[in-house]
Amino acid sequence: MARTRAGRQAKTEQGRTHEAELRDVVKRLLTLLGEDPSRHGLEKTPERVEKALRFMTQGYKQNIDHLLNEALFPLEYDEMVIVKDIDFFSMCEHHMLPFFGRCHVGYLPRRKVVGLSKIPRIVDMFSRRLQVQERLTVQIAEAIQEKLKPEGVGVVMEARHLCMMMRGVEKQNTIAVTSSMLGAFRTQQQTREEFLKLIRRGGAGDPD
Repeated sequence: MARTRAGRQAKTEQGRTHEAELRDVVKRLLTLLGEDPSRHGLEKTPERVEKALRFMTQGYKQNIDHLLNEALFPLEYDEMVIVKDIDFFSMCEHHMLPFFGRCHVGYLPRRKVVGLSKIPRIVDMFSRRLQVQERLTVQIAEAIQEKLKPEGVGVVMEARHLCMMMRGVEKQNTIAVTSSMLGAFRTQQQTREEFLKLIRRGGAGDPD
């Protein structure tokens, strides 16, 4: 018990050290950009940036098994399950600028399903890391395939990237679309087309 308490205390102290180091880095960055970190308006910026970055990268500390938390249920259901229009926010690992959009996930169950709220949480877990959209799409699909072992999984992501909108080519209306198809979604054209057709339809209650 004492050893466990000591371990938690050491972890807390280490966390505080990392927080202080990150705030010092932000202060240094502000200085290098030609700003005065001590001026009014910037005094709290290092603390705010440190907290924001930790929130936006919390996916590194999340574990998918803990996230699912026994939310896999045996069920004889063999029709497609789709959760679409999942809002996500991530950060480009090349420029550390945000990219954001919507994710659509579908799978064909094989004797078990997952609680519907868990799919957006899986998307969040992988999104809240430094990412590229292509890898993010694949990670979501492979995680669902590994944990549910369904007949197949399909993931489509549509995103706007601030690294394209604010700098570089400066194309404000550009949307990047990526997909990952596994199992039946890759091998069966009819399954893939059904998934793509359903995610393009209007929302619940909207006309087709």
